[in-house]
Amino acid sequence: MQPVNVFRRDPAPSRMAYRMQRLWLTPLFRVFLRHILPALIVVLVFAVYFGSAQRRAALVTQFDTLRTEIEHRPEFMVSMMSIEGASPALGDAVRAMLAIKFPQSSFDIDLEATRAKIEALDAVASADLRVVPGGVLQVTIREREAAMVWRTRDGLVLLDPTGHRVAELTDRAARAELPLIAGDGADQAVPEAQAILAAAGPLATRIRGLVRIGDRRWDVMLDRDQTILLPETDPVTAFERVIALDQSQGLLAHDIVAVDMRLPDRPVLRLSADAFAARQKAFGLKPTGAVSK
Repeated sequence: MQPVNVFRRDPAPSRMAYRMQRLWLTPLFRVFLRHILPALIVVLVFAVYFGSAQRRAALVTQFDTLRTEIEHRPEFMVSMMSIEGASPALGDAVRAMLAIKFPQSSFDIDLEATRAKIEALDAVASADLRVVPGGVLQVTIREREAAMVWRTRDGLVLLDPTGHRVAELTDRAARAELPLIAGDGADQAVPEAQAILAAAGPLATRIRGLVRIGDRRWDVMLDRDQTILLPETDPVTAFERVIALDQSQGLLAHDIVAVDMRLPDRPVLRLSADAFAARQKAFGLKPTGAVSK
């Protein structure tokens, strides 16, 4: 029996297969093939697609249309504005200033910019805005409270406890319960004026107002045309000394025009013309002025 020649395939890989297997074992090649190459293909596809101006314009138009449809859905529309915490006059001023036309999409309302506009009003201390369910733009305002009336060259102005302007005042009688201050720079020293008024005690009913002198110090104006000149530093203590003298000796009950406390260690009393003339006559002196210590 003759032997049969059986063809046996060489188990060794071909040269090309061998090189591909060695290449696949390279980490850098695997990273390129798994990550970088797909990314390059995606970028290429996008570059080819968006290389056309018409395609880009069509895509932008579709996006704008979709955004407009979403923004103008009923649940995102604002149909009215509610103002809380403000007086009727201030509420009307806020509505007139904003002039928002309803209905309007909540996406078209810049809440931060709107809040800044409202807080720019003198009478507004702070404002909070939010869109609440029901399509309502809710505006919560903390209004400044007037603490003093400031008489300026241009008229009367209401000031809050910090000296910030609140509003103009046409008639002093409309806010007769508020103390009156005057003089340049008086609005910058409202806290000091409040401290002086708080220390007035029994003289509170006699005070007609405070006048800022040289933007440095205060004069206290009393009824009967009497004036207390306070020093630049520590005016409250000087004012309390005058009150103590008045309580113990009836200082202001005499015919005195002014009490000058600008020199704390040397108070000076200024008599009226009639009182000074009577004093000079009583002592047999010639009239030389109207001031006596």
